[in-house]
Amino acid sequence: MNIRFRDFLTFLFFNLSGFLYAAEKNIIFFITDDESPTLGCYGDPIAKTPAIDALAKDGTLFLNAFATTASCSASRSVVLSGLHNHANGQYGHQHSFHKFSSYFNVIGLSLPRNLAKAGYRTGHIGKYHVSPEEVFHFETYLRGNSRNAVQMAEQTKEFIAQKSEQPFFLYFATSDPHRGGGRDMTSKNQLKPDLFGNKSNRREHDGVKEVFYDPKDVPIPSFLSDTSETREELAQYYQSVSRIDQGVARLVKILKEAGLYEKTMIVFTSDHGMAFAGGKTTVYEGGLRVPFVVRNPYEKKRGIRHSAMISHVDITPTLLDFGGALDVQHNRPRLWEDPNKLFPLPQKGAPKDNRGQNSKLSSYHGKSWLSVLGDAKATHWESIFASHTFHEIQMYYPMRVYRDKEYKLIWNIAHPLPYPFASDLWAASSFQAQFQQSLSAPYGNKTVRQYIHRAEFEFFKIDEDPEESRNLSGKPKFAAKLEEYKEKLKSAQKKFNDPWVMKWSYE
Repeated sequence: MNIRFRDFLTFLFFNLSGFLYAAEKNIIFFITDDESPTLGCYGDPIAKTPAIDALAKDGTLFLNAFATTASCSASRSVVLSGLHNHANGQYGHQHSFHKFSSYFNVIGLSLPRNLAKAGYRTGHIGKYHVSPEEVFHFETYLRGNSRNAVQMAEQTKEFIAQKSEQPFFLYFATSDPHRGGGRDMTSKNQLKPDLFGNKSNRREHDGVKEVFYDPKDVPIPSFLSDTSETREELAQYYQSVSRIDQGVARLVKILKEAGLYEKTMIVFTSDHGMAFAGGKTTVYEGGLRVPFVVRNPYEKKRGIRHSAMISHVDITPTLLDFGGALDVQHNRPRLWEDPNKLFPLPQKGAPKDNRGQNSKLSSYHGKSWLSVLGDAKATHWESIFASHTFHEIQMYYPMRVYRDKEYKLIWNIAHPLPYPFASDLWAASSFQAQFQQSLSAPYGNKTVRQYIHRAEFEFFKIDEDPEESRNLSGKPKFAAKLEEYKEKLKSAQKKFNDPWVMKWSYE
């Protein structure tokens, strides 16, 4: 036999054997930071997002996907635990002086912990922003520039392509399109736009073909004012969104090169909506609506545009379901353990540690949507519950939401207080341009004053008023319906073990 031909056969055998014996049912969970459904597949008129659009065309796009809170740490704790943040203990930011942390006994429901128990190799790259690490532990932590999803993807190549009988779970978390990186000093406006992680002076991130947007072309969400300042910031935001898309494209290419694309489920979403006042930190639609695209290679029906309502609390049980690790009867991990075995209770007389109500932490708040992926007519939740308490530690403003397809009720529990701003949203040129005019200046479909000083209840006929422009609370015609939804909200709080349910009784 010709030596070169023999070498070629040997090379072919070892590479093909890797494809043939590569583990099935791998998972890539791709989560961005502060992104609304501003993607081509959602009908956005200018977004250049071909890679995500292709996943949607070959998978399922959820049209009614909701975060449970529009705050980074709190939302990620929900994603990784299947519990609302008021119940898992991560009331707000984890980092620095904010110091919020999930309870130790959430470990029994932790997504990475339980996928590892089920035989998965677990890897993390990018933004983490939850605590404690013992609860949300990954076996492998990869380093990468979370402002460059293409470079991040390159850093995951070895982890993805590793020859192993174990399937992998990769948690891929960008910092785009979060605000940050300075201001665009080339702007002619006095108030300069945030760069949203883009490089100044139209420079490019390594390996990225940056997509630049003209401010005059960007669509204006109803909760923002159509000003030059808003348009400039949205142009920067869209550029950051397109950079994310190129990271998705690179990940798909790496999977295909490793022969794993048809063995890997890809889930794409964001922690919550875009970082503009009226979006992030609010429980309006601009804060809670998120993109949600799933490509499951084992699902026969593709190109589904799904109208079912799903929630971030569903992510952990669904991914465990996909990996064969969900106890469907009890809606908890198949290999669930009493968390006190991992974190023994303190000895008698010792101080209590960071621990929640154990009896309330033995099953998920969410439920798997895996079975509905290929059925566009299937339903999932009849209503959505949202729970926000803090963002930064200075920002105490608990809000609770009950929303179905007809009405949406927001309870601003601390309504006598002025609405608190995240530091980056307060400084945003898109907000300051209106605030510096006067409290009577328009801000989206409200005034600045109405945005800062809120009613105790905000009640919307959401099917007819998706822009949340007409508060029906206080209108006699809707008084009975409002009381009905207050009871529904109270019932949901009890169901999900919300400590703030007691606020119905006093104050």
